[in-house]
Amino acid sequence: MQALVIDTADLSGWAVRLWWPVLRIGGFVSSAPVLNSTTVPPRIKIVLTLALAFLLAPSITVPAALSIFSGPGVLAAVRELAIGIAIGMVVQVAFEAFTLAGQMVAITMGLGFATLIDPQRGANTTVMGQLFMILAVLTYLSMDGHLMLLGALANSYVGVPIGGAGVDRNLWLTVGLLGGRIFETGLLIALPAVIALILINIALGVVTRAAPQLNLFGIGFPITLFAGFLVLYAGMDGVMSGISIVIHGALTAVVNLVAARAPAVP
Repeated sequence: MQALVIDTADLSGWAVRLWWPVLRIGGFVSSAPVLNSTTVPPRIKIVLTLALAFLLAPSITVPAALSIFSGPGVLAAVRELAIGIAIGMVVQVAFEAFTLAGQMVAITMGLGFATLIDPQRGANTTVMGQLFMILAVLTYLSMDGHLMLLGALANSYVGVPIGGAGVDRNLWLTVGLLGGRIFETGLLIALPAVIALILINIALGVVTRAAPQLNLFGIGFPITLFAGFLVLYAGMDGVMSGISIVIHGALTAVVNLVAARAPAVP
């Protein structure tokens, strides 16, 4: 039986073939929703990055003249990291908008002091922001958003190949404008509940002005809290619809961004 002989040149070639996919995929894993969570162990992220690189490497074209240790190679490596981060960051910005919407509702309800550690980011978040984040993650997974992102990552090597002439500046402008639009939509999701709670607070202020002997803190907080949950319950269909629209729009934008030519946001 003939022994398997592995040449050093073969190992070097395999390492080079894996180096370029690992960069873009690593940037993607570090910024994509759910995968970038602090609850996901770093070993899992590394194993996932290498596994995806092994799967995608045979279908990726790497310029033969592109050397890892050359000046153009270093610039290409930075470019690959930036592209991977941008692919995941577009959808992650949508989740940040949901957290902002939940925090606005919580502050208006009087729950701004009720905070806990968000396992997604490892930072303090209000309970309503955490609720909106959980709803967004469940919606994202139910509509196979993670699979759509992986498909966009694989297709990005066709639209934005390794060692290309450069990334169109409109792509970065589109990412910035898209982030602004997503946060605008997040504010619109929280706007009905915020307006209702502000009207309730105004009514409580008028009542307190008319009857100063009433304890505003004694009756105002329970009324505002109950009204906030009631408004959220009544408008939950609209909230879920808004979350679905924002996530679907972000995923569609990612697919367009990694195409051969990124469209500008109107």
